[in-house]
Amino acid sequence: MERLRLALMGTPDFAVPSLDALLAAGHDVVAVYTQPPRPAGRGKHPRPSPVQTAAENRGILVRVPESLKDAATQADFRDLNADVAIVAAYGLILPRAILAATRLGCINVHASLLPRWRGAAPIQRAILAGDDETGVTIMMMEAGLDTGPILLQAKVPITPKTTASALHDELASLGAGLLQPALRGLAAGTLRPAAQPTAGVTYAAKIGPEEGRIDWRRSAAEIERQVRALNPSPGVWFDLTGERIRVLGALVVGGEGPPGTVLDDRLKIACGDAAIRIEMLQRAGKTAMSAADFLRGNRLPVGTILA
Repeated sequence: MERLRLALMGTPDFAVPSLDALLAAGHDVVAVYTQPPRPAGRGKHPRPSPVQTAAENRGILVRVPESLKDAATQADFRDLNADVAIVAAYGLILPRAILAATRLGCINVHASLLPRWRGAAPIQRAILAGDDETGVTIMMMEAGLDTGPILLQAKVPITPKTTASALHDELASLGAGLLQPALRGLAAGTLRPAAQPTAGVTYAAKIGPEEGRIDWRRSAAEIERQVRALNPSPGVWFDLTGERIRVLGALVVGGEGPPGTVLDDRLKIACGDAAIRIEMLQRAGKTAMSAADFLRGNRLPVGTILA
């Protein structure tokens, strides 16, 4: 296969395996585009993205534009003379001038089986919805949101124990592995993009911090999926006498009572349907602990109603 001139456009950890796969295949990654450093940590000091750190450690040119809309930024991109741009969780919309600036187009590594879960949070939304499978799509990019034709797809199961963190890592690795065959077929003209089905389109809206609060009126199954889908970010929590307690692990169990009621001395909590048993939790500013350790220092009598 010919050695391609590539630009990678990505920001979080999800994109790093794709960068490594392109380099391992012998391609010339002429530039990496990523979002600018953002304030992070207690000191709120600007922190480069994981992709910026990875690219700089590998001696690759890094560009961090706030936007891709201005003419100068678009000219700089066009002057790279890239064959293909690979986008993996970049976080910025690509204008038409960018989409048209490479010889073979722009391709996206998207963490769902399109057209299901177009948008910003496909991993979390698939778990929240109770999907039994998801996967990665390598697609040609166009102006619409994740609407472009499909080059390759690969599936993975979502089990009752699948967490967002584990699924993120699995899909990042799977997507990176699909890039080489996708690029080979694209460059040779042997891989034909197929239009996405018109049926089954869903949208994975960005996860807001308010979605982390437990509503005990929901079913135990929904709350348990919420715990697996929204940790580590934004986190899942309930209020205990004004303190936010994060729930890190829970099981669906039998039980009934008014939603939010503590049903036993092992943190079984009634939900709108059935109950959950909290296994791992975390107080603000403290390390994660088991339910047993938490209860040694915090009394929650049977009948307590959690907010």
